[in-house]
Amino acid sequence: MISKSIILIDVVADFVGIFGVTLTLFAYFLLQIDKILSTSRLYSSLNLIGAALILYSLYFNWNTPAVIMEFAWFLISLYGLIRHYNSRS
Repeated sequence: MISKSIILIDVVADFVGIFGVTLTLFAYFLLQIDKILSTSRLYSSLNLIGAALILYSLYFNWNTPAVIMEFAWFLISLYGLIRHYNSRS
């Protein structure tokens, strides 16, 4: 029998992951409607946070291909943020 705490953890992880997907899709939508640039801090930040939240949810519901994809998405977004801050100095 599965305990209620395990079910609660899974539900919370799913909601966190869904929020991460929402942030990532929102960033892409803003890019497509020309509200932000792909080189903007906001675009990279939304993608970085979204990927981190999705990775959190994948920790509880493991899927190796999705983890690889989101880890790459996280690193690429982190690179974009670092590049953004380095170009300002």
